[in-house]
Amino acid sequence: MTQPHERDGRLAVGIVGAGNVGPVIGVALAGAGHRILGISAISAESRDRAHAMLPDVPVMDVPTVVASSELVVLAVPDAQLASLIQGLVATNTFQPGQIVMHTSPMYGINVLEPALDLGVIPLALHPAMTFTGTSMDVQRLSECFIAVTAPTPVLPIGQALAVELGGEPLVIPEAKRVDYAEAISTASEFSASIVAQATGILGAIGVENPGLVLGPLIRSSVDRALMRYGDVRTIGISDLEDDL
Repeated sequence: MTQPHERDGRLAVGIVGAGNVGPVIGVALAGAGHRILGISAISAESRDRAHAMLPDVPVMDVPTVVASSELVVLAVPDAQLASLIQGLVATNTFQPGQIVMHTSPMYGINVLEPALDLGVIPLALHPAMTFTGTSMDVQRLSECFIAVTAPTPVLPIGQALAVELGGEPLVIPEAKRVDYAEAISTASEFSASIVAQATGILGAIGVENPGLVLGPLIRSSVDRALMRYGDVRTIGISDLEDDL
């Protein structure tokens, strides 16, 4: 395993998880010059996605992906992350000097604490966007902020990886990670719920392609809301009241 001081900035990357997030992260890191050496995928759907997004990258089992990587990307659902880390610690799969990065919005670096005794470098990076698991996500990474939580000495590594993914790093302290996750969940779930409700109403009255009809309205409404509330520090309470 190459030690941190011996690296030239290009990393051998292993990705655990071929859902909507992992392969996209792999494509973005490969575009930044890193070498994607393997990705794990279990279901037929995830294997197909891995082959479509990373056609030259072999699909491996999780221990092989982790043990041979300088940068390990854990792109698994929130509910599976802690048990995955504990399992990899119990089997001594992590290697000293590895950068281990997860993509969960909910967790900071505390979830990686069991691996610290094995000498890993912990990072938490979450792109603030909804992933489709397709190539269009790679372009969308360039339009989003990426939440970075890391120990102070290695925070620059996390910020650099966020930039290499194409996004803008946004430092989120460990203590505020839950609040960040709540904001992300509120925005995504509320948006989906409102769109489903509005298109359902139009569909019920016989409007064809209600999504196309509402698309411009929804996008312009969201843009206006972001302009009003995007930086609340520049907006006074009286200003909001006058504009209701």
